[in-house]
Amino acid sequence: MRELRSEEYPDPPEEHSQRGGLKRFARDILEISLISLFLFVSINTLSARIRIESVSMEPTLYAGNFVVVSKLAYQFTGPSRGDIIVFHYPPNPEQDPYIKRIIGLPGDQVIVEEDDVLINGVRIAEPYLDSPTRQGGEWTIPQDSLFVMGDNRNNSSDSRSWGVVPVENVIGKALVVYWPPNKWELLGSSYAIAAEP
Repeated sequence: MRELRSEEYPDPPEEHSQRGGLKRFARDILEISLISLFLFVSINTLSARIRIESVSMEPTLYAGNFVVVSKLAYQFTGPSRGDIIVFHYPPNPEQDPYIKRIIGLPGDQVIVEEDDVLINGVRIAEPYLDSPTRQGGEWTIPQDSLFVMGDNRNNSSDSRSWGVVPVENVIGKALVVYWPPNKWELLGSSYAIAAEP
């Protein structure tokens, strides 16, 4: 026979307390899940995290470093010379993204000769380089395009070999190395600035 409950026969206090506790627990789990989902979607909309896979950006970035990339960095301002960017590889955008440093901006004339890089006839200071640049040439950068090079100039596939990066291919600006902890570093654009002639 089924047990009936009514106002005359209320649930025993412990049973009522257990049901209330389970409901509260289920509601807390649901709230935490929704907040976590919201944060996950928000963070992935605003930023990306990438793992460096090559040696082309040494000594700034090493294989195995993890980097935070801002997807919104260029929503209100354009790219700057010296920024480290992540972008879809122009010859094959389906390939894994590349990470390089911006050297030339739209309209710039870039000349790489002997140990120097000249932008519009002015040598730029590049203290992040470990060795001189060997592969040279001369390029005029079209509108809506960027000229990029790796910091490890003699072991980098970059604009010198496959051309400029359309601005629309840019995923974002690399902001910080966050892993491993002993390599933590903010990635500013204080380099690749024009030096005094």
